[in-house]
Amino acid sequence: MFENLTDKLDRSLKLLKGQGRITELNVAETLKEVRKALLDADVNFKIAKEFTNTVKEKALGQDVLIAVKPGELMVKIVHQELVNLMGGQTVDVNLKGNPAVILIAGLQGSGKTTFSGKFSNFLKTKRGKQPLLVAGDVYRPAAIEQLKVLGQQIGIPVYSEDGSKNPVQIAQNAVKEAKLRGYDVVIIDTAGRLAVDEEMMNEISNIKKAVNPHEILFVVDSMTGQDAVNTAKEFNDRLNFDGVVLTKLDGDTRGGAALSIRSVVNKPIKFVGTGEKMDALDVFHPDRMASRILGMGDVLSLVEKAQEQFDEEEARKLQKKIAKNKFNFDDFLSQIQQIKKMGNLKDLASMIPGVGKAIKDMDIDDNAFKGIEAIIQSMTPKEREEPEVLNGSRKNRIASGSGTSIQEVNRLIKQFDETRKMMRMMSAGKGLGKNVPGAGTAVAKKGKKKRR
Repeated sequence: MFENLTDKLDRSLKLLKGQGRITELNVAETLKEVRKALLDADVNFKIAKEFTNTVKEKALGQDVLIAVKPGELMVKIVHQELVNLMGGQTVDVNLKGNPAVILIAGLQGSGKTTFSGKFSNFLKTKRGKQPLLVAGDVYRPAAIEQLKVLGQQIGIPVYSEDGSKNPVQIAQNAVKEAKLRGYDVVIIDTAGRLAVDEEMMNEISNIKKAVNPHEILFVVDSMTGQDAVNTAKEFNDRLNFDGVVLTKLDGDTRGGAALSIRSVVNKPIKFVGTGEKMDALDVFHPDRMASRILGMGDVLSLVEKAQEQFDEEEARKLQKKIAKNKFNFDDFLSQIQQIKKMGNLKDLASMIPGVGKAIKDMDIDDNAFKGIEAIIQSMTPKEREEPEVLNGSRKNRIASGSGTSIQEVNRLIKQFDETRKMMRMMSAGKGLGKNVPGAGTAVAKKGKKKRR
């Protein structure tokens, strides 16, 4: 997501690199390109103009320190203004009710039903809640069945009423059912509707009055660009919703909706959908998104994704094995499987500062680990447990069994050996500096220089 915007902003900000100081002329030239990049990304014209005017005001009002290069200062100012544009801070969803009632609204095809499933899964796995999904879309063929299939996948019950065409009554009955059975969150999926359809807009207003939701979330397909922003305004005028959900941010989106919607409706973006899987839902952090747009990475999100797959007890066992140099191919395979659970490989790599730009034109296949897994799974339990026994004939058998070449098998064994050595060094707390060839000499020379 935002690849084109990131690329264009990067080129715009390069205009100031190498400049001795910030002047009105070079700032104007840079910001002209920044505004063009924002408009190309489908950001509202008025917002793009206000954004660049604010950046210009702040840039020309700065006393530039000698240590700070003009280009770096401009990136810092643009970053801060992007954060402000997208809301400034993360806003959580309100779950204080008993049960908390969440009403989901939006246009047809915006991804409400899929989001309802993802959101209930998020609440169950990350917030320890017991949600009840409510099938309130009585108009779209198979909408109720779709929600039931999603609920079955993630182990969450779905409330529906066969034959009923009254979503207001369904919502009221579902809340009663939740109280009776002890569910602490009720998520009401509703039919898609156009803001100009008076009858449908009255219907969702009636659902709101009937169940008095603690939170109304408006779901927007980010690929619809500026139209999504206009629709959000019309829905907000009727429903006064609490937050926005941007879906399909993994698609070929220009990102303008994410940058414009907060300013237009003055409501926070709370979640973003980043894929088709039920765990592909992220809390929206304006500061992290701004960093990603500017190609600065997002280490915090990467760490959080890693922690979600982190098992403390398993980690302790692994630490002991590494310390005793007993780390084996079974452990190696387990680590790979944990990385795979974290999500799309290209997205993960782009969270590392500096890597996003380097890999933007690369096609990183999510099946990149397939060959490695095939090789390890073609080993006998003894070979996985004791890699030292792998001789020529065993390697030939493994290559044949995994459909790979002897060179690929040798390459994996070499990578495994290097990983094991590095893990052992880190486990011993030696630090990598001393163990890098030539590093000790470099440190010694540095020390001599100081003594002179």
